[in-house]
Parts: sequence; structure tokens; C-alpha cells
Amino acid sequence: MDHARVATDVLTYVGGAENITAAAHCATRLRLVLADLGKVDQKALDKDPDIKGTFIAGGMYQIIVGPGDVDHVFDRMIATGGVKEVSKDEAKQVAAQSGNLASRFIKMIADIFVPILPALIAGGLMMAINNVLTAEGLFGKMSLKDRWTWLADYADLINLISSAAFAFLPVLVGFSAAKRFGGNIYLGGAMGAAMVSSSLLSAYDMSNPEAAAKFWEFTGANPSWQLFGLEVQKIGYQAMVIPIICVAYLMSVIEKQLHKRLSGTADFLLTPLITLLGTGFLTFVVVGPITRQLSIWITDGLDWTYNTLGPLGGALFGLVYSPIVVTGLHQSFPAVEIPLISDIANTGGSFIFPIASMANVAQGAVAIAVFLRTKDAKMKGLAGAGGVSALLGITEPAIFGVNLRLRWPFFIGMGSAAIGAALVSLFNVRSQALGAAGFVGFVSMVPKHIPAYLALEVLVAVIAFSGAYFYSRTAKGAASLADGDVEDEAEAEAEAIHEHTAEGQPHEAVKVELPAEAAEDFSVTSPIEGRVVPLSEVDDAVFSQGLLGPGLAVIPSAGPVVSPVDGEVIVAFPSGHAYGIRAASGVEVLIHVGMDTVQLDGKHFSPKVHQGDVIRRGTPLVEVDWDAVKAAGYQIVTPIVVSNGDKFSGISEAGTHDASRGDALFSVNHD
Repeated sequence: MDHARVATDVLTYVGGAENITAAAHCATRLRLVLADLGKVDQKALDKDPDIKGTFIAGGMYQIIVGPGDVDHVFDRMIATGGVKEVSKDEAKQVAAQSGNLASRFIKMIADIFVPILPALIAGGLMMAINNVLTAEGLFGKMSLKDRWTWLADYADLINLISSAAFAFLPVLVGFSAAKRFGGNIYLGGAMGAAMVSSSLLSAYDMSNPEAAAKFWEFTGANPSWQLFGLEVQKIGYQAMVIPIICVAYLMSVIEKQLHKRLSGTADFLLTPLITLLGTGFLTFVVVGPITRQLSIWITDGLDWTYNTLGPLGGALFGLVYSPIVVTGLHQSFPAVEIPLISDIANTGGSFIFPIASMANVAQGAVAIAVFLRTKDAKMKGLAGAGGVSALLGITEPAIFGVNLRLRWPFFIGMGSAAIGAALVSLFNVRSQALGAAGFVGFVSMVPKHIPAYLALEVLVAVIAFSGAYFYSRTAKGAASLADGDVEDEAEAEAEAIHEHTAEGQPHEAVKVELPAEAAEDFSVTSPIEGRVVPLSEVDDAVFSQGLLGPGLAVIPSAGPVVSPVDGEVIVAFPSGHAYGIRAASGVEVLIHVGMDTVQLDGKHFSPKVHQGDVIRRGTPLVEVDWDAVKAAGYQIVTPIVVSNGDKFSGISEAGTHDASRGDALFSVNHD
């Protein structure tokens, strides 16, 4: 390899030394933090015979050069004098801090919410189910639960479970935010629980004087505390985000400072005590009143803007609605909305609900576009479930799980919502009740406005989806979809090399570094999504009688076949129908994709690895068109067996079950 030539060309391909904010390297690849990904000449990088692939991970553009060469290429790049050399850890820090303050804030929000997304997604979809069961006018004048009374208790139970994650959101965020800021997660959870205590007036009722009066009458308590001469209102923070994030940050700072100053028993006893006392006081005396007053100002400001500026005011309201949802400050909107609905004869109804619906549908539509465009299985799952939930009125899973993490879908959704909200104002579309602010929300609209409402929902969805879909095809959009929080860079490296090879570059064996613990890992995970069955159900005596070794089989349902272990590919048929992998532990696993599929001679199979490749668990081995294989008359049941089973003392099976890729399949007994 001509190291000088590669270094010079790489600098040219990535937009010059001035486009590199920081540079580092590992054993196989250059790690570059770039100021502008749009300046990268990806086609030139793909065609370079000495570059084995590229990918984006952790905010860094990574170029695979190969062991023994990457350090020389890196030294040549540094010698130009225009590239700043840093360590790998420093490069990660620079990448994490890249972007403006708003971008870093958005990333922080996304980091906090990623761990709690399963609860929000499940809750959002269950809320959508509850909305369908309880909506009047969706299936006639009566709701489904009123028509079939046996459904009423089921609907109540669904509502109870679905609302838990949102009503007690500060508890979940308290755990996650404390971890993000380096504090004790249990103290963070405790502060979140305090903020939604049943001793406080619910945030849902703070704008309803009648409900608030009934609450204090029932509890017999005073609605405020007298703290050091200050009157502090006892109001909760249900479904609010920014207050608990601020609280978790303050708590983490206090706790870390105390850890530095106390030690031993004093640290163990006093740090949690002082942390909660100090944080608790700041929460209800400082953070609470500030955020509550901010919500009042926002509500009053949006009310004035909408009623004064007409369509322009509507556009501004639609533009900022989703960011307000991110903060949780939209909980104050009922203070304006309920009087509008109550006095509908004079007001015509609420303008907030239809605008909220435009914003929710826009965020759902851009998430659906991401679902169709991303290749990342985890992101696809989040985008699909979150997008559907948002279209039905619950946007948190889509916003926190997908749109904010990628940023540009969120902004496209905001712009689309602004267009829809301007038209809501222009045509004076109003609601006569509260409900699910999405496609099913038409049941809450003033009847004569329902056609306009549905037409605008469709228009906004089309605008948002189209904008996100086409932006995802640009260099920056595609790069952001390829990026993300890649936890396994070795797997990403292997994937990039295989894609590079598939585009016509000569193949060189992939040599991904395996973790030291892989040598002691005797587990075998499912290489395919599908139904796990015993080998006895395989219609082939060689497998069903265990002649090739012990194991299990999977009846595939979807997706590629991936490696079930960390190890080396020792068999890779060109037809793509069978693979043998020697795990780092010494276990040799044979995967036979379908029965007699060798006769297809590679048709419907797209191999991703070669003999000699060293790969991580989860690396794709082959893409298979399962429907086409079945249509050709072949069984797709896929045995996974230990071909050197005579060296071990059998396997411990997980049993028959439905499995996703990466789920436990069996463990090889090695004692």
C-alpha cells in the first residue's frame, strides 16, 4: 500500500484537513470527527482499492484501512500539519460535544429517553387501543365499551396500565437522567417519585379550579407549604420532562460534590440524606415555580399569538407545539382549552386540539419515513411502533426514540405541523371535546369541521412523510441514518467491509478483534427470527437423528441469518445455504439454511461473509428471500448444530419458543 497516496486521497475525499475537527485511529480504521459530512466524497472512498469500507458510529466517520497500514496512513495525515491528533477517548468526547448547544441538548434528551422507550412505546400503543375502545362516534354514536359492556373493565385496565408510564414519567426519567449525569439512579428515581406524590395536586388538575378544590377538600390538607417565609404550591409534575431533568442534574452535582468531601461511614450515611434534602428543597422552591410560571407564559403567549396573528399565529403555534411536548409544558394548555369548549356557543370550540393533532401526525409521518429508509433493525422497530402511536395521538415514543435522536425528522415534522396549523387557522377548524390528537381525533371535532380536519391531517402526513423520505436520500440524511449509538463497532466494521466487497472491491478476510471474554462464552444464540423447534421435527434424517451433532432448528419468519457466536467463518458455501463458524470458545456451529436449498445454486440468497472472516455475534451471514424459497418448493426450517459435539458433554436447550435474532438458543456444556 502506498501510505502517502492513501493519506493524501483520504484528506481530499473527506473535504480537506480543515473539515476534520479531530482525528484518531484504532487497530484497523481511521476515526475522524468531521465538521460537515456533506463534504465527504463517498463514491471516491468506495472506489479506492486500498480502503476496505466506511461507516459512521458515535458521531465519528470511520474509514477502514486495515491492520499494519492504518497507523502509517494516520501518521502521514498528521504530518500535513492540518489535522489535530487526539486519543480515541478524546475523539469520542469531541464527537459528543460537536454541534451547537441546541444539538447537544437534543442529544442529551435522546440519551435519557432511549432506555425508557419500551415503556413509552407500549403505553402509547395501549393508549391508542383505549382511545379506539372509548371514542364516541368512531363506530357509531356509542363507543365500543358502551355498546358491549363486557369491554368496559378491559378498557379501564388498559387505560390504567397505559397511562402509568406517562403519569409517573418523572420516576422513569429520574432513574435515566441520574445515570446520564453520573448520579445515583435510585436517588434520581426517589426524587421523581416525590414529584408525583399522591400528596400533591396532579398536574392534570392544576388548571381546573373545581377539580383542585375537590382534591384539597378530600385530603383535608393545605394546598401550600410555608417554607422559610415562602409560600410553595403543592402541585405535582405528572408527564413533565424538563423539571425532573433539571432536578436530576442538580441532584447529581450535589451528590458528586459530597462524595469528594466525605468518606467512609460519613459518606454512606450523610451523602444520600443531604442530597435528597437539598435537592428536594430546590425542586419545590426553585425548579417547580419557575417551570410552572414558564408554562403559564407559554400558554398565554400562544393564546394571544393565535387570536391576534391569524394563520401566521397558527403557523407559529404548530411550529413550537412538538418542542413544547418535549418539555412537558403542554400540560398547562387545558387552562385555555376547557373554557373554549365549555363556551362553544360563543368561542366556536378549541383551536388547540386540531393544531396538536397536526403536530402529532407530522411527527408520526416522519417516523414512518425513517422506518422505511433505515437499515438498522432497532431503529426500524422504534420508528414503526412510534410512528403508528403518534398517528393515533401519542408522540413521545416517536419523538424521543427516533425523531430527536436523528434531529432532522423532528425539524421536518415541526415545519409540516406549521403548515397544517396555519390552514387550521385559515379554515377555523375547531374541536368540541378533548380526545386523542391524531387521526382518530375526528370524533372530538365540531361535526361540520370533520371533513376539513381529516383532509388537513392527510395533507400534513403527506408533506411530512415526503419531506423526511426525500431528505433521507441526501448525503446528510443517509449519513445520519447510518449513524446512531452503535454499541458494537466491530460488527459495524464487518458489515461495512462486506458491503464494500459487494460493490466490486477484491475481498480480504475480515479480522475483527474479538473480546477476551468470548473464549469463555459457550452460549449459542438464535441466528434467525422465528420459531425454535427440536431437531426431531426436521424432515432430514441426518439432522433429526443428530448425526451431525446436537442442536435445535428454527423455522424462520423474517430477516437475515446472523452469526450466533463470536468466531471465525470456517465454511461459507458460495450458494449461501450453509455456514460453519468456529467460536472463540472452540465450539463449531453449523447453520444449514433450509432443506436441499443447495439446489437453488444461490438463487434467493445474498451471502455477506467469506471463509476466513473473523466476525462478531450478530454479524449478518446471508440475506434470504424466504417467501421465494418457499415458493420454489423448499422447506426453510434451519438447523443449528454443534458439529464438534463429541468434544463436549451435550447442550442445555432453551426449549421450543418464539425467538428474535440474538435470543438464547442453547448453551454447550463444557465441563
